[in-house]
Amino acid sequence: MDTTISKLILLYVFDQMEIPVTVETLNDMCCSQNSWLTYMTLAQILPELVQARFIVSLNSANNEYFKITQEGRDCLNFFYTKIPSSTRKNIYVYIKKNRQSFKRKQEYFKDYHKNKDGSYTLNLKIIDPFGSKLNLELNVSNRAEAVTAYNRWDAAASEVYASIYQILIDGE
Repeated sequence: MDTTISKLILLYVFDQMEIPVTVETLNDMCCSQNSWLTYMTLAQILPELVQARFIVSLNSANNEYFKITQEGRDCLNFFYTKIPSSTRKNIYVYIKKNRQSFKRKQEYFKDYHKNKDGSYTLNLKIIDPFGSKLNLELNVSNRAEAVTAYNRWDAAASEVYASIYQILIDGE
């Protein structure tokens, strides 16, 4: 595949994601789960798109994120028909279905460990790369409770955050 089309595909992915994404997420989405790009092509064109100011690199305390710029959107709008329509449709459908999952993978962290007294400590986080975050440490009495909370975190994290915010900030 020609690098111009590869760059347009990557710009289209950024445009459809609508959130900053990590290289890990791009690799997972574009190379591992789909064959829109190869790993080597992605490694080559990502810095080229940054240099051309079509995407911008954003650094947080935890990771480096990339997002499309207005110049990148303008370029994409002008040339997006160069991307095969079947590829555009595939990307659109895939990202629409999986955007939240990729967002959670980037923003939610979970871990647990056993304490000396036999209890378990869960470390649950929501990491917003450019602002607020939630760091919740829970002590539970046994491994079964730790595993249950660990497994539920991805689905419950946004509700937990909203509840805490509402209680503390809104006073409800």
